Amino acid sequence: MWCLVTVISVSNSVSDVAEGLTANRRTVAMFGGTFDPIHHAHLRLALELRDRLAFDQVLLLPCALPTHRESPGCSADQRLEMVRLAVGDEPKLQVDDRELLSDEPSYSYHSLLSLRQQLGDDVSLTMVMGADALLKLDSWYRWQELLELGHILVVSRPGWHLTGDHPLADWVDQHRVENFERIQNSAAGGVYIQQLPGLDISATAIRQLIEGGSSPRYLLPDPVFDWIKQNHLYTGETQSKTGAETSNNDG
Repeated sequence: MWCLVTVISVSNSVSDVAEGLTANRRTVAMFGGTFDPIHHAHLRLALELRDRLAFDQVLLLPCALPTHRESPGCSADQRLEMVRLAVGDEPKLQVDDRELLSDEPSYSYHSLLSLRQQLGDDVSLTMVMGADALLKLDSWYRWQELLELGHILVVSRPGWHLTGDHPLADWVDQHRVENFERIQNSAAGGVYIQQLPGLDISATAIRQLIEGGSSPRYLLPDPVFDWIKQNHLYTGETQSKTGAETSNNDG
């Protein structure tokens, strides 16, 4: 699925991001995840990014095959259906199934490349990841080429910062953009850190509640919880494990 490699002439440094700034670019955010299951923290984050940063599109990408993590408790198709149910008719969010259509591991590089080829060179394309994922970025597949294809938006909690002795500190400083308009008005090449409080909800805790016979209601959308019950997910009754991993944690 990730064939037809094209050369994207996009710069790699913050100084170069400033060159070729174009107002009124279309802006697209790629928010990948295992979504096992998707919950309100995922959805709230996606909407916060859409509303605060005015992305034209926020794409939710369920990942397929694992790279650095164990396989999820549900199949790729089941997780995709839960994301679709969660998004419903929310016009500000879209579900993108490109990673599930590939037989390859869900590497962020492949997803960004596929989106860049689809969107063209002029669109501002941003990959969203958590602060914990950033700390491990140098273990990701072709991580040093990611900024050739898009921007990176790091979502962190208030007060978080990357320590100066971290192996990626110099790289982040080199590419970091302080003004988000620089991200909006260029196609790729910048790292932007956005602090958001976030909801303290985890998919692991939800799975543990269900496995233990307790209710996770109000931690995830009702249509998702109803579908989980109908299909006996996370109970050990009808588990079907296929691939997983996330565009934002994979590498």
